[in-house]
Amino acid sequence: MTDPTDETETAIDPPEDDAGESTAFGGADDRSTPDLDDVVLDNLDAGSADADEASRGLFDDLLEGEPIFENKEVLRPSYTPHKLPHREEQINNMATILVTALRGDTPSNILIYGKTGTGKTASAKFVSEELETTSQKYEVPCEVEYINCEVTDTQYRVLAQLANKFINKNLDVIDERIAELEELQSRVHEDPAALADSKYDSLAAVEDAIEAAEADKDEFEEVPMTGWPTDRVYSSFFDAVDYHERVVVIMLDEIDKLVEKSGDDTLYNLSRMNSELENSRVSIMGISNDLKFTDFLDPRVKSSLGEEEIVFPPYDANQLRDILQARADVAFKGSALTEDVIPLCAAFAAQEHGDARRALDLLRTAGELAERDQIDDVREDHVRQAQEKIELDRVVEVVRTLPTQSKIVLFAIILLEKNGVHNINTGEVFNIYKNLCAEIDADVLTQRRVTDLISELDMLGIVNAVVVSKGRYGRTKEISLSVPTEETEAVLLSDSRLGDIDDVQPFVQARFDN
Repeated sequence: MTDPTDETETAIDPPEDDAGESTAFGGADDRSTPDLDDVVLDNLDAGSADADEASRGLFDDLLEGEPIFENKEVLRPSYTPHKLPHREEQINNMATILVTALRGDTPSNILIYGKTGTGKTASAKFVSEELETTSQKYEVPCEVEYINCEVTDTQYRVLAQLANKFINKNLDVIDERIAELEELQSRVHEDPAALADSKYDSLAAVEDAIEAAEADKDEFEEVPMTGWPTDRVYSSFFDAVDYHERVVVIMLDEIDKLVEKSGDDTLYNLSRMNSELENSRVSIMGISNDLKFTDFLDPRVKSSLGEEEIVFPPYDANQLRDILQARADVAFKGSALTEDVIPLCAAFAAQEHGDARRALDLLRTAGELAERDQIDDVREDHVRQAQEKIELDRVVEVVRTLPTQSKIVLFAIILLEKNGVHNINTGEVFNIYKNLCAEIDADVLTQRRVTDLISELDMLGIVNAVVVSKGRYGRTKEISLSVPTEETEAVLLSDSRLGDIDDVQPFVQARFDN
């Protein structure tokens, strides 16, 4: 009897040629040739190593460190926290005024004042969310609509945006009503007794109600962002708001920007709406950084708009510390902050008129810098780096948005400083300014106007202009840059007109020419 082991061994022997030699790997002389599996595995290992090496890209090293943030969004200005430290008094004042909306009455108009970063918008949004939540709880129709007037800064855009918001809400209400009526219609077809639980006395009445709702739906046409007469836009907004009973609070953030750009016509129209509305009531909540903007309003608008005024004072360093601590507890993981980080952020922001937004930006940027360094905690030096970075970003943004004439004046000052001119005076700036204008074919302003532009740059903190006495030669302004030269010049040269200048050296050499 044959040993089964022998059969197995025979079965896996490689085939032999006529000479009795194995031909699996090219003959008997190739016995050192590796097994096929080994070849495949070796190739796979090599390929895998190459693939790993090739796949390691830009982000791999950055992802190796542990993240510092738990929820970075908490540190952004757009975030509305569940609790606003040191703003309880202002929040309670707003709530006391707006509670009348929950009783179906019209709340007084409110004007909210305060510098940037004092919690105005966050507090107003917090109260608005509470108001809408409570209105749903008690089934009182109350709505709040937010408009940022820094972006939506003309009467047409404000009215169009508001109109479209209410048109869309009305269409949702109509679609809901049609769906309910069609369901009732279907039930009545099956059982006429279904009418007993409704306000309709016949199937025809239900069908008439569906047709009326469809007609209402057809009447609402979305307002385009341009092209209609303003009166038509206002009429569409008016009809949309008054479609059914509700109390509406219109929150106009940066309201001074709207008045500055478009005058007070929008506020006049909104403030007198209630005398014409039949079903709804409208209240205005204006938010402004400028305490004096009402000085330019029509007296009738001013008295109507400022029925209630709430002032938000700047935060001090201790209050900023509380705000940052409350946000940091949610934003960062474990003990990611060293103990001096929050006090330093608060101190820097307190110097900036108690700006909580600046404090939050500092803390977030410091955290991002620590993550880039791939270390486990945020330290004091990260806060100081963040301060420098934010300041530079601010300068870049301010310079980038300057009018062309101001950019030319600033470029003239930079050229003088780069070429070693100290104690720059207005005459020297004006001489280079004129040559630059000729080079790029820009209008040349008078020297008095250029002096005014230098004063504006001084107010923005871009230059430092000091009036000095020259004795019997009179007085002049000595000008110096207050911002980094290279970065500021790069921003100016990114402007297409200034970027076309090939050679600025002749302008500097001729600085004393008359």
